[in-house]
Amino acid sequence: MKETMIETEVTYILEHGGQFYIIEHVPARVCQETGEQFFSPETVEHIHSLIKGGRKPTKVIETPVYEYT
Repeated sequence: MKETMIETEVTYILEHGGQFYIIEHVPARVCQETGEQFFSPETVEHIHSLIKGGRKPTKVIETPVYEYT
């Protein structure tokens, strides 16, 4: 069976407490067939510490939100 996973960096988007967080350059294994992303436990811990740790973000963006009706 051919390996379809590649090591790369992705942009991770998370909603927490009514806010969206975008984390860029996150190391991940990505399936080339499905696009599914897999993260190591250490990577997940680091993402959570970035959000909960109160570290100042690199940048802040404004995003419009629409209701689908």
